[in-house]
Amino acid sequence: MNIYVSNLSFNVQDEDLREFFAPYGEVTSAKIITDRETGTSRGFGFVEMSDDAASKKAIAELDGATVEGRTIKVMEAKPKEDRPRSNNPFRNSGGGGGYNNGNSYNKNRY
Repeated sequence: MNIYVSNLSFNVQDEDLREFFAPYGEVTSAKIITDRETGTSRGFGFVEMSDDAASKKAIAELDGATVEGRTIKVMEAKPKEDRPRSNNPFRNSGGGGGYNNGNSYNKNRY
């Protein structure tokens, strides 16, 4: 099962995340998501565990736990295709929104 963990301290590393979940069962992967440009943590990550029962127990016991002074949120990760796309025009989602898209408010002004 793939598990989403959010509100993590920016100091938490992949190995720390693995250690949080190891007492509940075999952790097949643990990954903190980092900013592409700076390489710093974005405050969330994913843990994959091989046993669904162990995963559910870890989610139940770790959701709401305090790690480095922060209350973490732990839940089953949703597949990418199930999440709605952002309607934020400032997000570079490839949808043509944002700045310099040819729809400038000055286009027909002069």
